[in-house]
Amino acid sequence: MDEDTFWALIEGSQRHDRDPDRRLDWLREQLVRRPPPEIARFQTLLHEARRPLDTWEMWAAAERILGGWCSDDSFWYFQFWVVGLGRETVRRAAADPDALAETPELRSLAGHPSQMWAEDAWPEWESLDYVAAEAFELLTGEEDGLEAALEAEGVDLPCNPEPEGEHGDAGNGEEAARRLPRLSRMFPVPERAD
Repeated sequence: MDEDTFWALIEGSQRHDRDPDRRLDWLREQLVRRPPPEIARFQTLLHEARRPLDTWEMWAAAERILGGWCSDDSFWYFQFWVVGLGRETVRRAAADPDALAETPELRSLAGHPSQMWAEDAWPEWESLDYVAAEAFELLTGEEDGLEAALEAEGVDLPCNPEPEGEHGDAGNGEEAARRLPRLSRMFPVPERAD
């Protein structure tokens, strides 16, 4: 599996359905039709696609969108959600996290309290990180088969964010407005008392 095939699967799932669970079902079906080494490669490519999003600037964007606070896990799942938006969105967001303001998925959430967001609209997609393991197990019957296959290839994928770049304070309205002007307008966060 090459990078183009990986993105064809991610974007194909998006064309198939907007619901994250149905997208995962479709992806799993596509992956099960491939040999185990290709499924393992999908997982590696998923993390390669996620890696440029693992920055403090992107974390600041996630904090703005998620109401001013974003845990390690939330940021991890947010990165997979951005990957799920497709290759071009990842490219633009990696270059400028504020470009996420252009995505229809976020535009539909802006102006609504997060408590009112539909469960399938939340900007996180934890399960995308598990779909290859599920497909691998369905195909081989090996519960931890994907992990063993990756380990045998010398592939050690991270399981937590390891952001690069300058760590800023997305809760500081002035700094956020400077660094992420569009997202700051779309997702205002009350100033924190220090």
